Amino acid sequence: MFTTFFHELKAAGVPATLKEYLTLMEALEANIAGYQVEDFYYLSRATLVKDERNLDKFDKVFGHVFKGLEGLSPEELLADIPEEWLHKVNEKFLTEEEKAQIEALGGWDKIMEELKKRLEEQKGRHQGGSKWIGTGGTSPFGAYGYNPAGIRIGQDKNRNNRAIKVWDKREFKDLDDSLELGTRNIKVALRRLRKFAREGAPEELDLDDTIRSTANRGYLDLKLVAEKRNTVKVLIFFDVGGSMDPYIRMCEELFSAARAEFKHMEYFYFHNCVYEKLWKENRRRHTAVENTWDVLHTYGSDYKVIFVGDASMSPFELTHPGGSVEHFNEEPGALWLKRITDIYSHCIWLNPSNPKYWGYTPSIDYIRTLLEGRMFPLTLEGIDDAIRELVR
Repeated sequence: MFTTFFHELKAAGVPATLKEYLTLMEALEANIAGYQVEDFYYLSRATLVKDERNLDKFDKVFGHVFKGLEGLSPEELLADIPEEWLHKVNEKFLTEEEKAQIEALGGWDKIMEELKKRLEEQKGRHQGGSKWIGTGGTSPFGAYGYNPAGIRIGQDKNRNNRAIKVWDKREFKDLDDSLELGTRNIKVALRRLRKFAREGAPEELDLDDTIRSTANRGYLDLKLVAEKRNTVKVLIFFDVGGSMDPYIRMCEELFSAARAEFKHMEYFYFHNCVYEKLWKENRRRHTAVENTWDVLHTYGSDYKVIFVGDASMSPFELTHPGGSVEHFNEEPGALWLKRITDIYSHCIWLNPSNPKYWGYTPSIDYIRTLLEGRMFPLTLEGIDDAIRELVR
């Protein structure tokens, strides 16, 4: 059974290792989980799942292996439930009075037959009433209504506690790499970039050194060390306006997560491509600007540089003076990008647009060439790959 569980997890894409599986077996031999399924669930999840994006996959496999649940595809609406199981539900949960009411409606077989018939006949949504599958009303089928012989379909929780069968598919909110970002998930991805070092005054107790020194000297000799701090320095350039407007929410989530994760972080805005001017407040972008050369001389080459933008613009903005859509740039954007990459060896570009369309935009290909291929999609998987590139 446990071997099957391990292989099912691997097949579902959960990167559980043999060492982790053996650790789980050792924990079971030590009786850590006891005989409670819930305790075993948390033990196995803590042992085999290292990344919270795999929690949903783990739950599906656990339910399938240990609870007999069938894995449902998104297209499936109803499960095939054995008829004898339904009769057992009838016998176990209904009072004699309720059983009599069901029989008055034609019996269990009649209800199930009628449900199948109405599923075939009904073409749209229905609310209220006493016949169709819908919400409210007194029909035996649907959600949020009342019927002593009801089959609950599509309701998120109990309401009247009268349904004789809850017939719903199991759906999950995906946490996979290419789907919903979310600030919390971005923080998890960005943590790969953290690098801790001890800085400042010695304020934390070094227990091992204290024990060693106390044993050698024969009296209590406290040893202190400086607190560990994240020493990574990050410089982020955000493209704003125009074609970036649909990606505002994604960029806000990335910005919020980055500010929470990195103590040493600076940011600037640009439009389409970096030129001779940058700014920090979009409402003052024409008055409170900073010279790009000053920025590059202010922040040292030990900073990690992240560009965030769709890289979609006229190629002339990159190749020609005066190519900018907003002002006359004396030098082409490609020259400024080369200057930045020459100074900062750890430099990547996060692109929120769909990668399958990148090949149709010449400016994206050009920028990818300038950055030696270090352009990644603004997804969790893309951020993971980008962070690995930055820490190389």
